[in-house]
Amino acid sequence: MNSDIMSFLPLILIFVVFYFLLIRPQQKKQKAHQAMLEALRIGDRVITNGGLIGTVVKIVSDNEIQLEIAENTRVRVLRSMLSTVMVKGSPLLEDANKDLAPKSQKSLKTVKEAKLAGTKTKSPVKAKTKSVG
Repeated sequence: MNSDIMSFLPLILIFVVFYFLLIRPQQKKQKAHQAMLEALRIGDRVITNGGLIGTVVKIVSDNEIQLEIAENTRVRVLRSMLSTVMVKGSPLLEDANKDLAPKSQKSLKTVKEAKLAGTKTKSPVKAKTKSVG
């Protein structure tokens, strides 16, 4: 009876070592990747498993997102195919799929107009010219 347990002891020890060295770290990595995918939002710079670098423009569904990989070039990618998030996006861009309220559009316009008005009131810089003669 004692020799039967002793013969299985190396197998049990190997399983314990495999669990702590291989299985458990892989589960932690998978949970971290899943949390990264759930926290994904519009404006994030991401790298796909294929090596494409892009910015999340639209979240199409729970499984699919739209990336802008170049100016006016958008591709649809499965969420599970993202490897890393390089730069987190701005929280203001989080609801970009929804229409902006007219009030917020108006406030954005007034800020832009104030900046433009501020630059118009300043005196223009006169260019110095050298006369050749």
